[in-house]
Amino acid sequence: MHFISGLPRSGSTLLAGILRQNPRYHAGMTSPVGSIYTAMESAMSRRNETAVFITEEQRRAVLRGLFSNFYGDLHQTKLIFDTNRLWCTKLPALVQLFPEARFICCVRDIAWIMDSVERLIRRNAFELSGMFGFEAVGTVYTRVNRLAASDGLVGFALDALREAYYSEQASRLILVEYSALTQAPADTMRLLYEMLGEAPFEHDFETVEYDAEDFDTALGTRGLHTVRRRVEWVDRETVLPPGLFARFENDAFWRLPDANSRGVSIIRLAG
Repeated sequence: MHFISGLPRSGSTLLAGILRQNPRYHAGMTSPVGSIYTAMESAMSRRNETAVFITEEQRRAVLRGLFSNFYGDLHQTKLIFDTNRLWCTKLPALVQLFPEARFICCVRDIAWIMDSVERLIRRNAFELSGMFGFEAVGTVYTRVNRLAASDGLVGFALDALREAYYSEQASRLILVEYSALTQAPADTMRLLYEMLGEAPFEHDFETVEYDAEDFDTALGTRGLHTVRRRVEWVDRETVLPPGLFARFENDAFWRLPDANSRGVSIIRLAG
């Protein structure tokens, strides 16, 4: 069992699309397991008056059993990569439930994450997005502020990544920069396989396939989980106003020279 987490719009769906080419692996977009996991934690907490009868061993067994029961036979025959940005907040428990697990965290410049979300909103100009509660009013500034809030799509994920990055379990992390995955996919995957202790596999970066059209349409954000068949880097101008784009230019904390005190593995472009 391994986990994919990190920041939104940073390549996690693309990475899953690449990994699933390997017949030994199962990977996909954000799964329901994270929300079920937190619901079970709540049900076994002290807010439930009968929780006094639940031992720590039983809590561990119930939570671990969630994964094996959810994935069923796949859990017996394939290496599972479960995706959820929530996992960065659950390292103390997950490393006990799965002692061999690694946490692959996809990362990207925050300003370009905001740009990517805004592009999706504008591309779906006749739809209201569930990412913003299907609200019909707002500006690019209110949308970005909502995303950046501590409980927002980006703000929560960024705080969760920081928590994991500076935690006692940080050595379990593998950060994969979006620029490395899209500009040097073969080298990135080779390094990732080495870090996971897995046998090499020849991926086809010209025909990567993954989409979740029904999910994205229901969210009012078509294209949210669609990846290009060819893995490539696309240069472009930002759609954000200059001041708004510049607001996030120093938020890539993992690039700070003295930040990596826990020895986190980071896959980035050379140079």
